[in-house]
Amino acid sequence: LRLSSTFLMVNVLSVLGFASLVGGAQAAFYLPGVAPKSYNTRDKVPLYVNKVTSTKTQLPYSYYDLPFCKPKHVKQASENLGEVLEGDMIKSSLYELEMKVPDGCKILCKKNHNKADMRLFRSIIDDEYRIDWIVDNLPGAMRNDEYDYVTRGFPVGFVAPPAFEGGKKMHFLYNHVRIVLKYHEDYESFTGARVVGFQIIPFSINHMWDRFEEFDEYTTTLSTCNEMNPAQNDPGNFQSVEEMDEVIYTYDVKWVPSDITWAHRWDVYLKGNPDDEIHYFSIVNSLMIVLFLTGVVAMIMLRTLRKDITTYNEMQTLEEAQEESGWKLVHGDVFRAPETSPMLFSVLAGTGVQIFAMTGVAMVFAILGFLSPANRGGLLTAILLLFVFMGAFAGYYAARLYKLFGGKEWKKNTILTATLFPSVVFIVFMILDCLLYYEGASTAVPFGTLMALILLWFGISLPLVLVGSYFGFKKEVFEVPVRTNQIPRHVPEQMWYTHPLFAIALGGILPFGAVCIELFFIMSALWLHQIYYVFGFLMIVLVILIATCAEITIVMCYFQLCNEDYHW
Repeated sequence: LRLSSTFLMVNVLSVLGFASLVGGAQAAFYLPGVAPKSYNTRDKVPLYVNKVTSTKTQLPYSYYDLPFCKPKHVKQASENLGEVLEGDMIKSSLYELEMKVPDGCKILCKKNHNKADMRLFRSIIDDEYRIDWIVDNLPGAMRNDEYDYVTRGFPVGFVAPPAFEGGKKMHFLYNHVRIVLKYHEDYESFTGARVVGFQIIPFSINHMWDRFEEFDEYTTTLSTCNEMNPAQNDPGNFQSVEEMDEVIYTYDVKWVPSDITWAHRWDVYLKGNPDDEIHYFSIVNSLMIVLFLTGVVAMIMLRTLRKDITTYNEMQTLEEAQEESGWKLVHGDVFRAPETSPMLFSVLAGTGVQIFAMTGVAMVFAILGFLSPANRGGLLTAILLLFVFMGAFAGYYAARLYKLFGGKEWKKNTILTATLFPSVVFIVFMILDCLLYYEGASTAVPFGTLMALILLWFGISLPLVLVGSYFGFKKEVFEVPVRTNQIPRHVPEQMWYTHPLFAIALGGILPFGAVCIELFFIMSALWLHQIYYVFGFLMIVLVILIATCAEITIVMCYFQLCNEDYHW
């Protein structure tokens, strides 16, 4: 008991020390991914439009798929592989921003929307789509002053409840935005000003002007908002989209000096929802539970194994040894090759090593800050490239394991290692891509990107797997501690709880319990379009998962061998 307590205390201190080290590394090596850009007064600050996204439909669309104001010649920003796969479609816009130059109710354009446009707006508003804008690589966000956090993007519009019982709900469009840009100046460090904040405040205004004058975007003065009369939400004058109508799009620009430095301008996005505070307590709780279970399992295993070894050593006669049963009697069969498809087993093991190596390297880079959310698509691009380059590990370990089983078809084993798992993923990917293309979503992968993925697969990953497999087959066979018998031992009839399906289910409960909370936050970030950036905690959870899987594997194999079933 004293040894177990000491073991548990050492593990707790080690993990807490690792957590502090991870936190320190993440703070010290914050690399946003882009170089800072300084603007002089009246310099043009471009505003790019991206996509409109919804957490209800998970189908993003390009900004100009909606009937918004559009320049005559739309310029497409260059995007990396990760951005394309994420559905980003960053394009130029009509919005004109100049450093430290405010604007009041500037007219963007006037559009006459027909019934089809209004029907599209109502559908988009019902599905709670939000618009993504970008200024100086910062996403536009709406601030919640009550809880002091921001949410990326702003809604296309809103739905008002019926004014009376039996009435229909009304849809209104946000056709005016107030763009609040924060800038930082430090004359001792750099010249000019740097953008450190991008906030959007939307309004719905049914604009009015003097109808006796011809409308002109540059000279017309609106009565509902102008430089002397700032825009405000008037419930009696919202811009409805229930019927076909003309809509005037306008915007304000407000520049606010800030003490926030350029290196910390993403902190407000990474802060997240205040409800996420439970995330930290849940991680610590999961950590303590798993560490306690690890200590208990280790203590049980040590006591049980010591008892078994003592019992076997006390056997005096051959008759006693023949009457005994347990794991020692199958020592000549435990390293026997699988009866069904040893090649498939080695291929899956090699692919697992490849994925594990990819995950480990990606985690290290993420903790050091190289995969900052400021570098759009950087994480997805890094994961794809790392998976491709780790193909050598897959080929090497698949070949060595296959050689241990006495396999001779090394060419087939190598090709399967390079193609089996990627083929399954590629088939699922193509089915989803066809569905997205049919729906017109921006995440539908273009043909050029598809060719680039295939080139990465067959041009880089496949040759690396071949190289790894070559060196794997050149190595000596793994040395096993016992010799395998010529004649396989008969496996006695097993109990219901030793069935492989039951063992798989039982063996997966504890590892899942260790990571389910963190998995919940990761899935929430993916499906709710949030930023996940607590890689320090994720690394701790990964270590916990590895330890838990190792412990549960030892326990399950032990009980299976005790029942004289060597098909582990």
